Amino acid sequence: MNGAAIHKLNLPEFEFRTENRNGLLFIFDEFRGKWIRLTPEEWVRQNFIRYLTEHKGFPGPLIALEKRVDINGLSQRFDLLVYNRRGAPLLVAEFKSPAIRVSQLAFDQAVRYNSELKAPYVVVSNGLAHYVCHIDFTEGKAVYLSEVPDFAGLTEAD
Repeated sequence: MNGAAIHKLNLPEFEFRTENRNGLLFIFDEFRGKWIRLTPEEWVRQNFIRYLTEHKGFPGPLIALEKRVDINGLSQRFDLLVYNRRGAPLLVAEFKSPAIRVSQLAFDQAVRYNSELKAPYVVVSNGLAHYVCHIDFTEGKAVYLSEVPDFAGLTEAD
């Protein structure tokens, strides 16, 4: 695949269906069942979803993409949310283009979404650098992890 949206990422390589429409690249999103404009951020999202499902055992039906969340009366959209098997938020993720360095602003954005969602895990990734944080709401503590745990490891306490 060629195109400005395609970057080599720090994730396993996956095959995707893409097509060029009048000079714009599109990718088929298997989770939403439709063609999506392939931006650099979308490239990271599509690769990260496949990483979660194919390498970390996350069930596809428990993943929601770009859904609305109301924060202080303002409607915003998170990039990815994983639910546990009981339907409670488990992991929220914010993705950036590989050209954008993951900064405190990206974490702030993910944490802002999570103020409503209350997921115990937050991920921020630009496809090159991945940051994973476990939040203990009871203790009011956050611990950074070296990688995203397998789904079974995240949910064994459920």
